[in-house]
Amino acid sequence: KEAGAVGTLINHSERQLRLCDIEAIVSKTREFGMVSVVCTNNAAVSAAVAALKPDIVSLEPPELIGTGIPVSKAKPEVVTKTVELVKRINPEIVTLCGAGITKGADVTAAFKLGTMGVLVASGVVKAKDPRKVLMEFAEAITNSM
Repeated sequence: KEAGAVGTLINHSERQLRLCDIEAIVSKTREFGMVSVVCTNNAAVSAAVAALKPDIVSLEPPELIGTGIPVSKAKPEVVTKTVELVKRINPEIVTLCGAGITKGADVTAAFKLGTMGVLVASGVVKAKDPRKVLMEFAEAITNSM
């Protein structure tokens, strides 16, 4: 926070944590007035994490991260189940999905499945023209609202 951060990414696939550790970190981020984004790998874990009341839950099946195969197309049923379970437990939580998101159409599909956005990294970082990709994502978001 002192360095200017406004939030933190918790439980990404490269650094998966136990639920009790996620709970402690979410609590600490709340204490410092920071945004907590907890990554999950499936609907059941998403539901368990939702009970901890983070600000954001982002479904990211690890096998799709960095592949260019969007979760919104490869596993749409997991996305909709995650949204359903998280909203049932705590409708205040923002639900995102990530993994394989590289095109505006992937963002549009994620919105149609009920998410409120996407979590991306390699889809932008590895792009030949990152600005173009971001603009495509922004247009997809605007058109989805």
